Amino acid sequence: MKQLLLFALVSISLLTLSSFNNQKGENFSLTVEVNGLQNSKGIVQFALYNKDGTIPDEDYKKCCKILKEKIQNGSSKVTFSNLPVGKYAVNILHDENENGEIDKGFILPIEGIGFSNYESIGLTNRPNFSKASFELNCDKKISVKVIYM
Repeated sequence: MKQLLLFALVSISLLTLSSFNNQKGENFSLTVEVNGLQNSKGIVQFALYNKDGTIPDEDYKKCCKILKEKIQNGSSKVTFSNLPVGKYAVNILHDENENGEIDKGFILPIEGIGFSNYESIGLTNRPNFSKASFELNCDKKISVKVIYM
């Protein structure tokens, strides 16, 4: 009987402690930078995703957050704050005309785009959340390559 009571007390204590840790709701920041932009026209749009199946997203309706920043010397940088632990992916648009859209020529984008974990984009290397995502469980800084077609 004592062992059962002791087990129950230890279990309740552990549940209380783990519940307290979860309530703490530790959040982190993600700093994203891009370098080597082909010019300093317009802005850079940084879209953050946190769910499988959300990339590709040409209309930016599936992202959880969007930040826009000016370009200085061919580079731009933003910081997403207060992000809970989880899987995230980033999509970059060098929005030269500041219309918030991926402008296209015949089929391909005429403005620079990029995704976290991608060095190139093509028919056999199309962006998706699974390949672009990374774990965020501490403050993190990443660099995303912007690709011009």
